Amino acid sequence: MFTGIVQGQARVINVAQRPGLSTFILAFPEDRVDGVEIGASVALNGTCLTVTRQEGKTLYFDAMQETLSLTTLGDLKTGDHVNFERAARIGDEIGGHLLSGHVHTTAEVTAIETPENNRTLYFRVPRDWMKYIFAKGYIAVNGASLTIGSVTEDTFNVHLIPETLRVTTFGGLAVGDRVNVEIDSQTQTIVDTLARMGYDRPVNG
Repeated sequence: MFTGIVQGQARVINVAQRPGLSTFILAFPEDRVDGVEIGASVALNGTCLTVTRQEGKTLYFDAMQETLSLTTLGDLKTGDHVNFERAARIGDEIGGHLLSGHVHTTAEVTAIETPENNRTLYFRVPRDWMKYIFAKGYIAVNGASLTIGSVTEDTFNVHLIPETLRVTTFGGLAVGDRVNVEIDSQTQTIVDTLARMGYDRPVNG
């Protein structure tokens, strides 16, 4: 499990592609790899992957074709940066909300506003997923637990403070970029339960 509190950025050193499998080689901040072992879980842009090899502050991860097709990891190239979070341990503070590291869908950046001392990002999501997205609810974007701002038929926005921009890759996003989205599990459970009882939420609502 993860908490949605991004611990920093890792840099892609190389992507080794083979049929049906890609190996991502990333350099992490030196103080963030203490205690990492083969088999450890790390969320990269919100996608839970397993450490397969370690060389100092460099970690290796394998991603199958299914993962590449459902997330933005297949778009990564040498020099890119990703948000990372190591798996939560018992007793860790949950500063965001509980995440599984299983990406539900991707979203496209449609607009960016930069008022003084913050930034507002707008995302377009496949409409089938909008029924789980509510103003002031939780959502994870590239592994970061965020509070949803406003919602339309197929978009939502989030407001980011300078600290979030400093720690994450959000400051480098541009219109047209894709991001990974994990829906809040509690919200999904409630919406699906109500739907089974006949209280469907209209997708355009």
